[in-house]
Amino acid sequence: MSRWEFVGRTDELNRLLSAVGGPEGRGLLFSGDAGVGKSRLLREGVAALSPERYAIWSIAASATTAALPFGGLVQVLPASQPQGLSPAGILRWALDVLQEQAAGRPIVLAIDDAHLLDPPSAALVHLVARSENAYVVGTLRNGEQVPLPIRALWTDDLADLVELGPLCRTETSGLLAAILGGPVDAGSSDRLFQLSAGNPLLLRELVLAADDALDRRYGLWTWTGRLELAPNLTELIDTRIGQLTPGVRAVVELVAFGEPLGLQLLERAVDPADVETAEERGLITLVHDDRRLNVRLAHPLYGEVMRRHCPVSRTRRLQATLAGLLEQVGKRRREDLLRVAVWRLDSGTAQDVALLLEAAVQAFGRYDVPLATRLARAALEAGGGTDAAELLATILMFGDRPDEAIGVLDQVAGEIHDDRRRSRWLTVRGMVSYWGLNRESTVEEIAARGDELSDPADRARVRAFEAIMRLHRLDVDVAVRLAQEVLDRPAAPMAARELARCTLAHLQAAQGQYQRSATAIARVQAEAACWRADMPYLQLAMELARGTRLALSGDLPGIDAIVADEFADLAGAGDFRLGTGYLAILQAHAARLRGRGDEALRTSLEACAVLATSRVYAGLAHAERAQAAALRGDVTHAADAMAEADRTHAPGMAVLYPWLEQARGAVQAATGDVPAATKHLCALADRLREDGLAGHELLVLLDLVRLDQAAAPVGPTCTDGGRRTVAQRLAELSEQVDGVLPPLVARFGRAAVDGSPDALLAVADAFAGRELIVYAAEATALALHRTRHVRAGATGPIRERLADLLRRCDEISTPALRLLRPALSEREWEVARLAADGVTSRAIAERLFLSTRTVENHLQRVYSKLGVAGRGELRAALRSMPGHDGAGPD
Repeated sequence: MSRWEFVGRTDELNRLLSAVGGPEGRGLLFSGDAGVGKSRLLREGVAALSPERYAIWSIAASATTAALPFGGLVQVLPASQPQGLSPAGILRWALDVLQEQAAGRPIVLAIDDAHLLDPPSAALVHLVARSENAYVVGTLRNGEQVPLPIRALWTDDLADLVELGPLCRTETSGLLAAILGGPVDAGSSDRLFQLSAGNPLLLRELVLAADDALDRRYGLWTWTGRLELAPNLTELIDTRIGQLTPGVRAVVELVAFGEPLGLQLLERAVDPADVETAEERGLITLVHDDRRLNVRLAHPLYGEVMRRHCPVSRTRRLQATLAGLLEQVGKRRREDLLRVAVWRLDSGTAQDVALLLEAAVQAFGRYDVPLATRLARAALEAGGGTDAAELLATILMFGDRPDEAIGVLDQVAGEIHDDRRRSRWLTVRGMVSYWGLNRESTVEEIAARGDELSDPADRARVRAFEAIMRLHRLDVDVAVRLAQEVLDRPAAPMAARELARCTLAHLQAAQGQYQRSATAIARVQAEAACWRADMPYLQLAMELARGTRLALSGDLPGIDAIVADEFADLAGAGDFRLGTGYLAILQAHAARLRGRGDEALRTSLEACAVLATSRVYAGLAHAERAQAAALRGDVTHAADAMAEADRTHAPGMAVLYPWLEQARGAVQAATGDVPAATKHLCALADRLREDGLAGHELLVLLDLVRLDQAAAPVGPTCTDGGRRTVAQRLAELSEQVDGVLPPLVARFGRAAVDGSPDALLAVADAFAGRELIVYAAEATALALHRTRHVRAGATGPIRERLADLLRRCDEISTPALRLLRPALSEREWEVARLAADGVTSRAIAERLFLSTRTVENHLQRVYSKLGVAGRGELRAALRSMPGHDGAGPD
């Protein structure tokens, strides 16, 4: 980690190189804040220049040489200067020395921190820039006094001045991955980006300081978020903050503990003049939020340093002051209550149990698990009783601490004396026991205890939980009956009704009733304001139902929409891992079907890492990882992921079995054992048919078509003694399953059986129109495979279409695509690539030390194996191979 790789800044680097070698090249200066990467960019640009073509001098100006005449150019000029020359004569002499040493080559003068040049050096740099065949490139730090000769470089149009901003999120993520030697999960990358504000120097110090808090799981780096301020980092921030007057320090400290803080509220506690001073010094910034003008620190790390340096007694006083100020003006916004509760808790002045409970509910409603845990625990310790215990146990469950949650619930079991509290206690304990501790017997236990309740509303709440548990372990008929009973019961609480509706919506999606499922989900979403405070985790049940519908129907834009929804941001920021993990699985699924294998594998790895301590969706995450690895042809990784899926899959999540078993078939096919994959997928399709899960069955049958097994028999024996083929069963399902995908898949199966290249290409176009690029490429590959046997030599246009589709993908390798990979020898690959690049047979022979006749013989065998007529189709043929460029086998 001593030297960081250079990542990003491609446009800026190209601009620097164009400023030197371009047709209209002239000098270029990068300005920016300290640590933004100016010096590194300059070094990388200079290193890319040829010293044989250019006379390059690199200069690092510094404060120690700023007071010495020509001190900035001490590395460039001779040690002794001629005596008796005027200042102008010395400049002319220095320029002549540089030109003489350049020996006719263009001069490139690269100056780091040009603002620190002494006056004679700055004048010489300006003189060099004015001379012919010379270029000045360099860096300047924002906020520093720049010598007039350097400023004149851009005012006299001798050089361009470019502001170098911080790294963007993507560049920051790429830099972290390059330094750590592997991808970083999105949440960790985002937090480090926010703390560093895209400043590479601060990012480096953060990573160095966070060394013990970085953990690698399944090849993915995760940062726990525990920020340790190393001395270097603290010193760096202290230098930026500088010396503060007591008044300005009070401003910065209040903002550090209270941001975002309304300007009017802040000015109630401090002198407005000190606020102005803090803003002028770049310590705070003012941002508009609707009609409120909020104050924030100019950099996130300023707050970390200020809070660490603040004595405990002053910290508590400041937090109590903030709470008092907001209570005086009134809690006008919903989040104000949460802010007051946190300040009261941190200052040791929290005495209102109701305030703590309401704040904990609000924090959990925003899916901020760590904060909600703190507030709920404080409410319980302050005498919150069973309400606080129920809330804390729920939050602990979603914080992957089920054992602790059970302990909290059992601690208050003796305090329950009415049905309302008992029903809530039962449902929370059942949720923790079933999903947190994987105890399947919980279903029968909660059913028996629910029968003891006399109030219909309380019984409905328990029945709604029992219904969703029944669904998850595939007691489908009972689940439907219970959910419908809850919906039919007028006395049922709103949250219970919507939980029951989610249960039915999930099942309807699995059955291929996408319209009914979408309608139910939309109704749950519309009632969110009524159930979120009572049951915020119902959002997860809704997302599971919605995600199942979108994934099964092939609605990739729909998946994009929910991954970009507010819930995703809140869950990620609040460490709501079940939410972020499931959404990452969906995101990986969509990326995989688009052929973005790298993104699919990276995102599925993120899901595996996030869900590592929870078994609810862990098996599903590893199954998606296995699918992504299989798509890339990474057999070892796919097999390992499938084994991990089996190990981590919870028995109580039987409803997810179709996804795991479908992944198993993909892994078998990736290993090359298509017969085993076919047998497995046919058996899976039969099981799904028996279970009535037509939505899943359709995708499994699609996988069989992709394996060119559209004629394979599936289902029960018919009255004529035969069985339906995959294509025939797809035709039946196209009339039973909603949406545009089923008829399209049925057309794919029929075209595959008929062997019609034109029909297959039409299907491929339809898949591509829905962004299902992998399916489109495979249908095109199957059309090409059929054409090679029907119309030899007529494959050129089809190969071009396949090559265009593969260019939209990362490197992928599926059985359908591997059908096109011929058994070319290493020499045949070599000859074919050269011929495709337009090299003549004679030139190939000379390059490979072969006879021309031997080259022609090789080419004839290549044409025969590829099914092409000659050189005219060869380039397209190679481009349509897995790997995009026709590269030979590994």
